[in-house]
Amino acid sequence: MIILSTDDLDESIKFYSETLGMPVKFRDGTHFAALDGGGVTLALATPVDHPIPGQVVVGIKTADVDAVAKTVQESGGGVVRGPYDDAHERRAVVYDTKGNGLVFYSPLPR
Repeated sequence: MIILSTDDLDESIKFYSETLGMPVKFRDGTHFAALDGGGVTLALATPVDHPIPGQVVVGIKTADVDAVAKTVQESGGGVVRGPYDDAHERRAVVYDTKGNGLVFYSPLPR
């Protein structure tokens, strides 16, 4: 998943869905939406839900968020936030060793 920042979710959804033809997969209120970009999910997030507002962030699904966050930190990366649970998933927001933002996530059990 690639997460882009937006200050107007409706406008961004309109651009990516109507202009570029990406179907909306999921929308969470006025703060977050996921669109089908073919082989990748394109997420749009306002500062309320964006893990690192203003940056392009790569989201990576993993089975063990806590272990990945620990490994990132031990390898010279940085943990920005987490691991923590939000409404839908367990997350850790990290930087790699070159300052690129990553979010590791795992869906919460229902």
